[in-house]
Amino acid sequence: MYFDSSMDCITDFVNPVNESLIDFVNKLPKGSLGKSISLNYSQKNDVFVSNSIVIIGVSEYRTAVNNKGTGQDIDKIRRAFYKLFIGNWNAKIYDLGDIKKGASFIDTEVALREVLTNLLKQKLLPIIIGGSQALTYASYRAFDDLEQKVNLTVVDAKFDLGSIDKRMDSQSYLTKIVMEKPNNLFNFTNISYQTFLNPQEEINLVNSLLFDSYRLGDVKNDIEIVEPVLRDTDVLSIDIGAVRRMDAPANNNAIISGLRADDICKITRYAGLSDKLSVLGIYEFNSSKDSSSQTSQLIAQMLWYYIEGVNYRSYEFPLSDLQHFKKYMVLIDEETYNFYKSDNSGRWWMEISVKANNKTKRRTLIPCTYNDYLSANRQEVPERWYTNRKKFE
Repeated sequence: MYFDSSMDCITDFVNPVNESLIDFVNKLPKGSLGKSISLNYSQKNDVFVSNSIVIIGVSEYRTAVNNKGTGQDIDKIRRAFYKLFIGNWNAKIYDLGDIKKGASFIDTEVALREVLTNLLKQKLLPIIIGGSQALTYASYRAFDDLEQKVNLTVVDAKFDLGSIDKRMDSQSYLTKIVMEKPNNLFNFTNISYQTFLNPQEEINLVNSLLFDSYRLGDVKNDIEIVEPVLRDTDVLSIDIGAVRRMDAPANNNAIISGLRADDICKITRYAGLSDKLSVLGIYEFNSSKDSSSQTSQLIAQMLWYYIEGVNYRSYEFPLSDLQHFKKYMVLIDEETYNFYKSDNSGRWWMEISVKANNKTKRRTLIPCTYNDYLSANRQEVPERWYTNRKKFE
C-alpha cells in the first residue's frame, strides 16, 4: 500500500464515525461532550481550528503481545467519553473516526503517521485511542517532516526494549525508535516501571543512555515528580496495562499492582497542561476484558482531564518573558544555580549553562519542581540538574 506524503487531505486514510454512534450522540442530553464534538469533520473538506483536539481511533491488534482482542470495539471508549459533560472549556474537539486497517501492520502504521503529520502541520493536537502500543512508533515518526527533536514519554510497567532484528511489536517498539535512523529522539522517559518486570540489563541500558525513568512506588508516593517531565514532552504514550487490574481490567497483561485510577487521570491532566505536548496515545485497551465497562469509563475520564488541561495551558517561556517570573539564585560550593517561578501558574524552572564549541556558554531552562529548589537550598544539587546537564553536553 502506497501513501502520498504530500496529500493535504486525510479522508483517504480514515473511516468516518459510524452511523450507530451518531444515533447515540443524537440521544444524549444537552451539555454532554457528544453534543459539542464535531464528528467526521475531515469528510467535509473544511479547515480545522488551530490548537484543537482531534480524536483518531486505530483498531489495530497486530503486534499487540499477549493481548488478543485489543483495538476491537474502541467505540466503547467513545460512548463513555461522549456521555461525559463538557467542562468550562473553549477548546474545539473533533472526532475524525478510525484509521483504515491496512493489509499489514506497517500499512496501518504508515497511514497513521501520514495523518498525524498532516494534523501536526496544522497545529492540531491528536489523541489516539488504539490497540497495539507499537503504534507509538508512528507518533514519533510523524515529527520527521517537522525537522525537530522529539521528547517521548511512556507510561508503562515495562521498558518495551527488544531485539532490533525481530519484528516490531508492543514490547519492542522502543528499540526501533532508539536505533533507527534518522534518530530524532532527544529524550525518553518511562513513568511507573516496575523493577521485577524488567531485566536488569534493560534497566542499566536505560540509565546508560541518560534516559529518565520513575519507579511505580516513587510516582505513587509523589505524583508531582512527573509534572516537569510532561511539561517537556512532545509525545505521551500510555499502556493502559500500567494501571492496576482492579481499576483497569481490560488488558490481558494487567497485573495487581500499578497506577491508581486517580494517578493516571492526574498524569493526563499534567500532559494537557504542558505547553509542548502535541500527541497523546492510549493503547492496549481490550474490550473483551471490559465486561463492566470499567476501563472504557476510566479512559474516557483520562481524556476529559487531558482536555481540561489543554484548556488551561498558559504558554509560559521564562527566557523570553521574564516580566511574569521571579528569579531565585542559590549558591552551592561557590557556583550559582538559578531558578525561575511563574507568577501565573506557580510552576518552576531551573537554568543550565553548557559550553557551545568549547567557547561560549549557552543557557537553557528545564522544568523542575519546588522540591528541586528546596534541595538546592539544602546545598544538594538536584538530580534533575545533573542528568539534564549531561544530555546537553
